[in-house]
Amino acid sequence: QRIIPTQIWGRQPILLRRFLAMFRAFERRTSPLDPVLRAFITVRVSQINHCEFCIDFNAARVLRMGSHEDKLDTLHDFMDSHSFSASEKAALAYAEAVTYSDREVTDDLYKDLSEHFDDDSIVELTALIAYQNMSSKFNSALDIQSQGFCKVPAGNKSKEKS
Repeated sequence: QRIIPTQIWGRQPILLRRFLAMFRAFERRTSPLDPVLRAFITVRVSQINHCEFCIDFNAARVLRMGSHEDKLDTLHDFMDSHSFSASEKAALAYAEAVTYSDREVTDDLYKDLSEHFDDDSIVELTALIAYQNMSSKFNSALDIQSQGFCKVPAGNKSKEKS
């Protein structure tokens, strides 16, 4: 199966190399962030940015890491879901505040986040959110469609909370 975004990024090889190097940096085993949380963050940012490819690709990553269908089904409404832990909710709320242009990271939100994550983890989380915003906005702008990596649950079709 061909991954179309890499073909498009590949039109500028230096950009593709840097893009993939950054992806590998986030996926390293020594990351302070849990791999499942990282994958959920990328799906949620992709939902907000209406990137069907990124939702599909990252939801498949989530599913490869275990039975998380219930979480994927309620990701767009994670705060009201009993499936997510307090630390996951704090990270996802932070991802939304960073991603939505009409929101900001409040002192209360940062305080909640810092109760679950140390400074190094917050820096990495922020970088991951920024990276996924770049990736999903790039793919969305160029209308890169889902590639069928997984059957994306109905609740994940780019729904966003208003």
